[in-house]
Amino acid sequence: MTKDQSGNKTALLTIFLLVMLLVLMLFSLSLGRAGGPVLDLLPWDALGATGKALGKTEWIILMDIRLPRSFLAVITGITLGLSGAAMQGLFRNPLADPGIIGTSSTASLGAVIVLYFGLGGGHFLALPAGGITGALLGLIGLYILTGRHPTTTGFILAGVALGTLAVSLSSLALNLAPSPYASLEILFWMMGSVADRSFSQIWVALPFMGAGWVLILTSGRGIDALSLGEEGATSLGFNVSYLQARIVIGSALCVGASVSISGAIGFVGLTVPHLLRPLVGYQPKALLIPSALGGGVLVLMADLAVRAMPPGPELKLGVLTAIVGAPFFFWLLVRYRKEML
Repeated sequence: MTKDQSGNKTALLTIFLLVMLLVLMLFSLSLGRAGGPVLDLLPWDALGATGKALGKTEWIILMDIRLPRSFLAVITGITLGLSGAAMQGLFRNPLADPGIIGTSSTASLGAVIVLYFGLGGGHFLALPAGGITGALLGLIGLYILTGRHPTTTGFILAGVALGTLAVSLSSLALNLAPSPYASLEILFWMMGSVADRSFSQIWVALPFMGAGWVLILTSGRGIDALSLGEEGATSLGFNVSYLQARIVIGSALCVGASVSISGAIGFVGLTVPHLLRPLVGYQPKALLIPSALGGGVLVLMADLAVRAMPPGPELKLGVLTAIVGAPFFFWLLVRYRKEML
């Protein structure tokens, strides 16, 4: 495949994913348990296109329940897909995911601490603020552990150490929670969900997500160079340490901010880049935007599946992505092992 053919194929894939994302977004705004059956409240009703005027209740359902949920699903998916592609490009390993540097676990720990001390109900910004603080502290800890001249191996080892510590402390908080209600609240939050979130919470995390997206997307050429190895990237004129810092900090910011609102939603950052990689000619830079859009599509589809289930306790989004993603991960491990033989 020539470079022009690969570029055309990537452009077509990007357009297809964008259209699919917009269609799913419209359908997501039309689907919900509140307000009646499926497709009872179409978003174009709000524009008067159908001649049906929305009442106050319907408007609240659309703008305060469905729109924040759908929008959060999209930006969470974008974050996970984009950072997953960046991490796989940085570490030159298709098994890498956004949680490999540990900041997603420290963000989760920050939110768990807020819930443990009962601060989540005091102010709607407490939970995202706690998660973002945890992510930033995790990022500081990552660089303290890796030293002044970090390597990819150092990032992985430090990330595993931070992630393990954060998960164990989260489990300790769950075990020592002062009340059954606090335990249940922590447990439900750790399962991951985009339900019952408000735009006020989203606006707190969105600037950190946006900063992370910019850092990753502007590092695309460097990620391509890193596919040749650190020495190859250096020979092309790239400052490898600076490039690694941009990618790691960008991923930490956007993933930490995402986790601070939605909790842990796994396997998206691992699955999406791997599925789309053959379609873009195995070019790390070309994979970034399709992976972001593909992540948004996947998380939105998963949330639609959760909402379309029969009445009863709603399945948490993180549980569904884990159920679907774990078998894919096993298959990926088997395939990777065969390639190494």
